[in-house]
Amino acid sequence: MTVNNLINTLGLEVLTLPDGEKEITGGYVGDLLSWVMGKAEEGDAWITIMSNINVIAVASLRDVACVILAENSDVEKKTLEKADEENVNILRSELNSFELCVSLGKLLNK
Repeated sequence: MTVNNLINTLGLEVLTLPDGEKEITGGYVGDLLSWVMGKAEEGDAWITIMSNINVIAVASLRDVACVILAENSDVEKKTLEKADEENVNILRSELNSFELCVSLGKLLNK
């Protein structure tokens, strides 16, 4: 499944989309950046409520397919600018992390 497919299926809001054809191979949920840095895998859709600029560094380092901000988390303009620079897809949803995980798991047959 591509990031574009996920956007259309779940009705996610696009904040940055430098690579909508990036493949999603799994999912990860976490808000503690140091934990995510050690556990998230390449190709994951990372679900979080964290939206500071450090999220972009972790997402880039782990090469996640996208970051999904749960519960309509606010995000600063400088974070979105950095995401574009680092080719990080940032999406947003009104759903909470649990609801997003359930939906993503069903879509990925996990």
